[in-house]
Amino acid sequence: MPNHSPMRATEMNYGLATHPSDIEAIHRLNYRAFVEEIPQHPPNAARRLVDRFHTQNTYVIAKCGDEVIGMVCLRGERPFSLDAKLADLDSRLPSAQRICELRLLYVVPEMRRSTVFYGLAQALFADAIARRFDLAIVSATLREMRLYRHLGFVAFGPEVGSAEARYQPMWLDFDGLSGAVPHLVNRVSA
Repeated sequence: MPNHSPMRATEMNYGLATHPSDIEAIHRLNYRAFVEEIPQHPPNAARRLVDRFHTQNTYVIAKCGDEVIGMVCLRGERPFSLDAKLADLDSRLPSAQRICELRLLYVVPEMRRSTVFYGLAQALFADAIARRFDLAIVSATLREMRLYRHLGFVAFGPEVGSAEARYQPMWLDFDGLSGAVPHLVNRVSA
């Protein structure tokens, strides 16, 4: 098991996952997140979980040295995972030209009280805005509703998921991020 000692934000690197070892680490983090912590998928001997949309995902990762300690992904192709969970998804959203879905947010438990999340969010939002998405949707875990609301996400529709893994659909208008992004930059720089 890797040693996850607290690190300063300056020792972290954030960016897009491109190296095969980073992709393999993502599959292992997916397993930790969505099999071990949130029982959404059954266990397997390989202890890895490849997302069903893996080939369409753009992954943003946080690395401490060579170790991937956090991830989140962006996907701009329909159907979104929320399309399967909510009937007539578009009628529940504000008008937008380009919608993306943010998924698979995970930070190793040892680093959750650090600036890792803020670094991931900053890199993710910068990539989404550069790709000209104007609205993001998420299935927010109920455990982190306060965090999502703090970033400007707005709840819509009923909760979705199983009894063991409940989520609240939420959206974020990227035009409203002008206030949130400098806040994220300040958190990462602190």
